[in-house]
Amino acid sequence: MDLDKAIKERRSVRKFKTRKPDYLKVLEAMEAANKAPLAGNIPTLKFILVSDQEKIQQLAEAATQDFVANVHYVVVFCSDSTNCTRTYEERGDLYSKQQAGAAIENFLLKITDLKLATCWVGAFSEQTVKRILQIPQNIRVEGIFPIGYEMGSVKQRTKSSMDSITYFNFWGNKYMKPIAKPEAG
Repeated sequence: MDLDKAIKERRSVRKFKTRKPDYLKVLEAMEAANKAPLAGNIPTLKFILVSDQEKIQQLAEAATQDFVANVHYVVVFCSDSTNCTRTYEERGDLYSKQQAGAAIENFLLKITDLKLATCWVGAFSEQTVKRILQIPQNIRVEGIFPIGYEMGSVKQRTKSSMDSITYFNFWGNKYMKPIAKPEAG
């Protein structure tokens, strides 16, 4: 699949078929996530691939999202910003979050490319997830991703038009040839 097609087709799926995906495809998507850019080439991301159905059910409960329990695999993204913060001080935590976001987008696009489906679950009890998966307290849980095959077809929501979210040269300027910016006074 070409990149533009993957971008257009990527969507959040909450209804999954019972068919079990090949876990090697899930690992392939995780490898795509691992190719994301890194501040100072300092890796911060860790993955947990969960196939234990009891743990998956517990993760669904931690997220209060029943659909999470209806898959064979869940990928949990985690970040350890220790080395990044050591190098970049207060900005290290920000860079770690940015790296996670870039990796997650790579993952989502590769999942789409592989004809799999997921939904980025960001609302959950982090302490409960850490307990279930034995994650150390200094590690941040970035997201939970149930993986499966889409059941039916999800209508994709309309995104903002570019002309409603793009400015040129300064905030609020909607024209490529800028209107003189008013002087602060």
